[in-house]
Amino acid sequence: MAILSIDNLEAGMVLKSAVCDRSGRLLLPAGVELAAKHLKIFLTWGVSEADIEGDEIIADDLGTSGDAGNDPLALAKAQHMIEQLFIHNDPQHPLIHELKRICVARRMLSAP
Repeated sequence: MAILSIDNLEAGMVLKSAVCDRSGRLLLPAGVELAAKHLKIFLTWGVSEADIEGDEIIADDLGTSGDAGNDPLALAKAQHMIEQLFIHNDPQHPLIHELKRICVARRMLSAP
């Protein structure tokens, strides 16, 4: 799952799931490649985020594709630290899973 804010969407990205407006009306189905006109439509209809194919998109947005992102020891330390912060949450819940993934990626940014 790679849910991106409207500010981070770009033409050429492919939707992993359908995009609906605030009232639930379908704007674009899953599998559509975004174009500039789609981004304008999203802004017009109040869409704040979209699910984009590929997990690597968020990792690249957070800057984890650099040297720190390739260090398995630093990654293991970051994952352990974040696990401790979320110890009382349901690890199977999709939101908690995504939050933990983002926290690990951000932790990797600050790793020396």
